[in-house]
Amino acid sequence: MENYQIARRAQIGVIIPSTNTGVEYDLQQFRIDGVTWHPSRFWIELRNWSDEVNRSGDDENTVFERFLDIMRGEIPVSIRNVLSARVNHIMLGMSAETFWGGLEGNIAFEREIREQIGSLGLTTGATATKDALHCFGAKRISVITPYPEVGDANVRRFFSDIGFEVVHVKGLNRPSATAIAETRIQDVLDGIREIDGDDVDAIIQCGTNLSTLDIFPTLEHWLQKPLIPINVATMWHALRACGIEDRVSGKGRLLEEF
Repeated sequence: MENYQIARRAQIGVIIPSTNTGVEYDLQQFRIDGVTWHPSRFWIELRNWSDEVNRSGDDENTVFERFLDIMRGEIPVSIRNVLSARVNHIMLGMSAETFWGGLEGNIAFEREIREQIGSLGLTTGATATKDALHCFGAKRISVITPYPEVGDANVRRFFSDIGFEVVHVKGLNRPSATAIAETRIQDVLDGIREIDGDDVDAIIQCGTNLSTLDIFPTLEHWLQKPLIPINVATMWHALRACGIEDRVSGKGRLLEEF
């Protein structure tokens, strides 16, 4: 780009649910010269899973899967809108969909997105966390999520499919899409304590509306292992895919070392 362009290095489109406040909070913690982030929201109709369980009589796993089905129908509109800004790269700021169905489901989901974005680069939570774990040489991992049991099962399946031994998955089972961002820090800390151990090489946090950027860098020093928030993994992956190799201090080992 010409040097008069504000974002002369990269303009990254970020696809996020309408209910999500965690992704933008994390994006705002990063000031990288010549790089801009451009969120595009898609509508979330089924916001409160607990209410839907009570209304429909279905269990929480069924309701959560219905929530994802509705989301998939809305995502293309959000992508269409941000493509009009002529961005350089697309980053998905949602994560459950990218793990659903394990590796096979991930491949199919990414294929659908690529059909819409053409030759643009794509970052998803599943691929970004996989690449981040490979950087650290991790083999045995634990995962913390805001999901109900069915979400945790799909996360476990994905990481198992790509060759990691999943020691523990801790689901915080938040009652709604917005409640994910309202999770108490103490609940996250208790969850990390529950899934950590000497047999765990690294810990992944899934769920993009669950921001752990403020606490994970400190926990990495305390636990002496990588702790990777999914939003940090996707930002790192998108930046590196755009050729942005800047190291960022104080936001975790991934951005400091790789």
